[in-house]
Amino acid sequence: MTTRLVVFDIAGTTVADKGNVANSFIAAFLKEGIEMPFAEVKMVMGYRKRDAIVMLLNKFYPELTSNEALVSQIHDSFEENMLEFYMSDKDLHPLPHTEEIFRWLHSKGISVALNTGFTRLITEGILYRLGWKENPLIDEIICSDEVEEGRPASYMIDRIMKNLGLNDPSEVMKVGDTEVDIQEGRNALCGKVVSVTTGAYTRSQLEMFLPDHIIDSLSELPQLIH
Repeated sequence: MTTRLVVFDIAGTTVADKGNVANSFIAAFLKEGIEMPFAEVKMVMGYRKRDAIVMLLNKFYPELTSNEALVSQIHDSFEENMLEFYMSDKDLHPLPHTEEIFRWLHSKGISVALNTGFTRLITEGILYRLGWKENPLIDEIICSDEVEEGRPASYMIDRIMKNLGLNDPSEVMKVGDTEVDIQEGRNALCGKVVSVTTGAYTRSQLEMFLPDHIIDSLSELPQLIH
């Protein structure tokens, strides 16, 4: 397989996440008087956040699933929580080797893209804080609210490929830290789907979903690219 593009997730894959995303999610539910277990919330990380809210409500409070006003309020609270966190957290940083790997990929003529379950609003906050907004090492960035459906649908990867003029998904590698990242890569027919243990899922949890490779650091990525 010739790799011409690597699509990375953001939180937990290229940007450190110590449970802050899940905690912000839980706080948004609590604001509406709804308790959600941390372990269950972690399992829906990677999804479009509005979809994740509906999934959790459907599992624990199915009678509330159709309450669109409630879903919107929880989502708005989550966005407020995440924006406040990403704009104020002094410890916000890329995961080890991230920018080094972006640079290495470019040196090999391989494009770098980011996609995420976040909206563009939250993503812009992250990019601003990390100095990635105009980073020449990042060729494309797309967010879940900019396509018809978020993960596990392939729309974000499809859009990235179109924008970069690529037609063959076998030349694309998808890298992420959750089950839905794996599903997205499969649905997009990516040549390789790689999971990292730096985010929401442990190695044993990732193994259940059969990615092509599981790595503990992005520094291991070059050995997977032929």
